[in-house]
Amino acid sequence: MVNALGGAAPVISAWTAVSPLGLRGADFTAALRSGRAAGRPLDPEEWSVPFREASLVPDFHIRQILGRKGTRSMDRATGLAVTAIRHLLTGEREHDEAERLPGVGEETGLALGTSTGSAQSIMDFTRDSLVGEKPFYVDPARFPNTVMNCAAGQSAIWHGLKGPNTTIAGGRATGLLALRYALRLQRAGRAQAVLCGAVEEFSSARAWLEWHARTDEESADSAAVLGEGAAVWLLEPDASAREHGRKPLAEVLGLEFGCAADATQARTVLAEAIGRLLDRTGVTPGELSAVADSGAPGAEGEAERAALADALGGAEPPRITAADTVGDTCAAAAAFQIAAVLAMAEHGRPSTGGTSQRQLGEAEAPRRRIEPLKNGDTALVTTVDRDGVVGAALLRIR
Repeated sequence: MVNALGGAAPVISAWTAVSPLGLRGADFTAALRSGRAAGRPLDPEEWSVPFREASLVPDFHIRQILGRKGTRSMDRATGLAVTAIRHLLTGEREHDEAERLPGVGEETGLALGTSTGSAQSIMDFTRDSLVGEKPFYVDPARFPNTVMNCAAGQSAIWHGLKGPNTTIAGGRATGLLALRYALRLQRAGRAQAVLCGAVEEFSSARAWLEWHARTDEESADSAAVLGEGAAVWLLEPDASAREHGRKPLAEVLGLEFGCAADATQARTVLAEAIGRLLDRTGVTPGELSAVADSGAPGAEGEAERAALADALGGAEPPRITAADTVGDTCAAAAAFQIAAVLAMAEHGRPSTGGTSQRQLGEAEAPRRRIEPLKNGDTALVTTVDRDGVVGAALLRIR
């Protein structure tokens, strides 16, 4: 559990997303409002994967975006993370020489979530050691890509961040776990400002790993569309944000986690976690203005929706699900859920058209007009992962 820190409560004061909806946070917000899904058919000659479509970041070419220097061996996951953090630090201004956000110096920390880092890099490097003339005839420049903290380390090097640097891995719950770690860094006085978020890449290796991890009942046609991208935000004290001219967007009221043996148990464990979170923060189910669930496929998603229905009783807050548009982004899922809440708080949520708007405990429901989140509104973010980790976070819009 992470409670707010009284008058020194940290706030989210800036955010961005590199997603299948576009390279910037503004693209993510605009497409999210329209309800446009980002999935597209995959060219079988280009992709040897068991899926017919995926949600890929459009026009993402590392050397074109970041330049040729230092990118020869950079993998896709690292490129996504470095790009997202660059956009956040420059306020999404177009030019690389744009001044960094004031008050975000080299002492800033970074808590970045991932799954295994880049599964493609790990498999490619291992394959080279097996099929090469000699096992040690591998490209040493690509070895750093095989370790889980490559994206976080390279992001810090690229952007001159010398504060605490941490990589968090926890499946679909990764974004919430990274947020909790960032809050702990601030509580311990290790860093005043922390960049926090998560990244996931789409690759042939990840697609096949996902394929083999599914249950026998799932087929290629019924599996969720895999997505990729990175969502990051700036977490800092309220006073610091205001001092540097940034309007606080949201504050973190609390977080709760649990562990379940299977999807059936996940329903009970998540419902209990949500109940504890609401009790400790003094927020009633009827006071919730929105719920951002993970939109997980299969039994996990069913357990999550059932847990929400159990915990909230008859309350039916409007639902925001980034997965409806960006696909299943695995380790980056919870980070995109938080980004979706921030986007809808700034610009209002979708009103008509687009993907379906499901109510809690129901499979589908007609989409209806929803009022934008405003100052003082609360949003519940939940997650369920197939490995048993469940979690919930409560954000208050500022």
